[in-house]
Amino acid sequence: MNLTRTEAAARAKIIANPHYRIELDLRGAGPVFDSRTTVSFDAAKAGSTSFIDLIAPEVRTVTLNGRPLDPAEVFAEDRVRLDDLADHNELVIEARCAYSHTGEGLHRFTDPVDGQTYLYTQFEPADARRVFAVFEQPDLKGIFELTVSAPENWKVVSNQPEAAAEPAAGQAEGGAGAEGEKPPHGTLHRFEPTPKLSSYLIALIAGPYAEWRSEVVSTDGRAVPMALYARASMGEHVDAENIFEITRQGFGFYEPAFGRPYPFAKYDQVFCPEYNFGAMENAGLVTITESYVFRSKPIRSRVERRAITILHELAHMWFGDLVTMRWWNDLWLNESFAEFVSHLAAVEATEWKDAWTTFAYSEKTWAYAQDQLPTTHPILAPIEDLDDVHNNFDGITYAKGASVLRQLVAWVGQDAFLAGVRAYFAKHAWSNTTLNDLLVELEAASGRDLATWADSWLKTAGVNTISIDPAGERLLQTGQAPYPSWRPQRIALGGYSLVEAVPVRFWDTEVDLTGPATALPKLRPADLLLVNDRDLAYAKVRLDANSLDVATQAVAELPDPLARSVIWGLLWDMTRDGEFGPRAFLDRVLGGVGREASSTAMRQLLDELGIALTSFVAPEFRRAATADAADRLWTLAQTAEGGSDAQLQLVKAFARQAGTPSQLDLVDELVTGSRSLTGLAIDVDLTWDLLASLVAGGRAGEERIDRQLEADRTLSGLEQAARLRATLPTPEAKAAAWLRAVEDPATPNGTQRAIIAGWGRVWDAALLEPFVEPYFAGLPRIWRDRSPETATSIAAGLYPSRAADLAGVDVIGATDRFLAGPGGSVPPLRRLVEEGRAGVLRALNAQAKDAGETR
Repeated sequence: MNLTRTEAAARAKIIANPHYRIELDLRGAGPVFDSRTTVSFDAAKAGSTSFIDLIAPEVRTVTLNGRPLDPAEVFAEDRVRLDDLADHNELVIEARCAYSHTGEGLHRFTDPVDGQTYLYTQFEPADARRVFAVFEQPDLKGIFELTVSAPENWKVVSNQPEAAAEPAAGQAEGGAGAEGEKPPHGTLHRFEPTPKLSSYLIALIAGPYAEWRSEVVSTDGRAVPMALYARASMGEHVDAENIFEITRQGFGFYEPAFGRPYPFAKYDQVFCPEYNFGAMENAGLVTITESYVFRSKPIRSRVERRAITILHELAHMWFGDLVTMRWWNDLWLNESFAEFVSHLAAVEATEWKDAWTTFAYSEKTWAYAQDQLPTTHPILAPIEDLDDVHNNFDGITYAKGASVLRQLVAWVGQDAFLAGVRAYFAKHAWSNTTLNDLLVELEAASGRDLATWADSWLKTAGVNTISIDPAGERLLQTGQAPYPSWRPQRIALGGYSLVEAVPVRFWDTEVDLTGPATALPKLRPADLLLVNDRDLAYAKVRLDANSLDVATQAVAELPDPLARSVIWGLLWDMTRDGEFGPRAFLDRVLGGVGREASSTAMRQLLDELGIALTSFVAPEFRRAATADAADRLWTLAQTAEGGSDAQLQLVKAFARQAGTPSQLDLVDELVTGSRSLTGLAIDVDLTWDLLASLVAGGRAGEERIDRQLEADRTLSGLEQAARLRATLPTPEAKAAAWLRAVEDPATPNGTQRAIIAGWGRVWDAALLEPFVEPYFAGLPRIWRDRSPETATSIAAGLYPSRAADLAGVDVIGATDRFLAGPGGSVPPLRRLVEEGRAGVLRALNAQAKDAGETR
């Protein structure tokens, strides 16, 4: 079920001006629904042949220009062949399409709280064809008119405002419901025609959603309606005013910055259960993961991440929806632009003034890790088919691309960058473009020749390292073999002096790097010379010995959060590279994390602490190091301000590492209420986290999981219970979890992810040894039979990295044998396995550093 770039280019030369009238009947209770598509379109040449995309269990009728075609002859797997086209054509296809339970196409979910059913669509990159017949490629923009029949008590929402609602005439056929059952009469919803859109941006939600309404005044004077939607059972947890406020602030920033009013008639956002992604920029109807509805007290970094996500999807209304990439090779630009400007908007228009610090910890850390894998690729990657698209929703496309755009803005200037963007929107509204179309406008606005910049940054992979030569006269830039030895970029240097043990910046300067060695102006002496101060560059950095010593000892004292992020990032990178001892890194984190004011910084440091303990500390020292870390985290939690974000994060981190009897006693006392910390509320989600610690440590079993589930019989509770059952430290529990996650296609996608998260949480890696061989043996079948998202979760989440610690278990050897066999010939699968292998090798290298320093 693929589409190649060659096929899409050939079809685009034939097909033009599609106009769709789509009729869906969602009244049935069965696994399928009725779909009727009427599409008019032009053909470049009479008599030509093409095809339209459709994935459906049954195609009932196909009529082209009044001529019935035999579905058995023209429909095969994922497309309908269209022969002998006229200059202008009308095609009618009646089909029975299938609901999804894995997040693609039209996803159907039944709420365990009240038994209500909810539907939502997810079409990117090419799953609209699971719902209606469509020319499914970005450059065949069309007009879409939707008509939907649904139960009377359902809200039905699409990209455009509803034009009319009336009683549905007739009934859906019995096949759409149970055997012989006639669905009831319902309501027919007609929506206004869309402007010209790519098919992946079409969206629909249907069900008894709770609703909140507001509006925002656009720069053209319109009062743009806004709405929020969520499941009824989650309604009490939706903080609608916060979400509306962030959205209004985004409008206030983007419309002047982009020089164009909001381009659509309304702006709705819906929180979706069992959602595979963070969010999706459907024009006028954004779908967002329900995990951003906080039913318990969230850490502030999650609230900030939600704000960034809201701003990211809003930016897409212009960059991606109004102006759309011609083909998926510019996916990176679509996502990178939205990721960059969402952080810019957060800094300039919202309460999240330190969003660039968040960017450094979250996006750039992700980018650096992805870019050092053997599977890294250029930002401007060759996308030959839909498999390549799925393969490139990664840290290069999102995080490195956004980091490089930030570097470009430093290179050309923010005013020039936004002027170029405004010209780009003005010239290309409602059309499809390539990267070059944007670069032309940026060159005109900035006066800079960007050809060399684009070649060096976008067409090659890898991350460079920047340092200062021992004489302090030149900035050196070295490459990551086999990639370029240098790239043009602008970098800041900061000179810090210790004032009562606090590093204070006394001077800074910016330098354009124009080669592998760039002469520096004479720099004043400094106790700490910080390379990449303000984090403008996309590069690894290394400091001189004295600066490194000052930085590692005084990082927590630095007043500037962005400067702290550069040093924490440097220490983590050196630890990952085997240049800095893992236990020394743990000591620095535990000594400084309690004083970190940034919620995202604290979350990232605690996550890195967990990775270091699990993977980088040598196995013979791991239990002792973990016990020490847990004790220190508990001490920090006790001294943190009551009710603070830091207190909550530190308690969660303590519970995650707690493993000794006395530590598990503390966790149990928190759960039962026999011990408390001032201001700490043991709410439902924290209870699950604490209970997970007890389950992993063998102190709680099925009975306590069941008891907690009885108190929280919600979707989240069911997924948490599945996670904890997978965490149970017994061979039987691991085998049962494996079967449910890997072998049972009926397991919902959200539950599968929860099981995978719990399955690998073990103190004794020997529990995972029996699954090494089944993992590699089953991957080709899983990739063939499961959806891309669920197969990816299995391949990445169950890779046997922990088993590599066991004597006699050759994970690298098993991996290499798999890669040399048939499974290694499937590019997306090969990539996931290669990345697992690279993670094991990196961990073994860090463990050798840890053991070597001790011995």
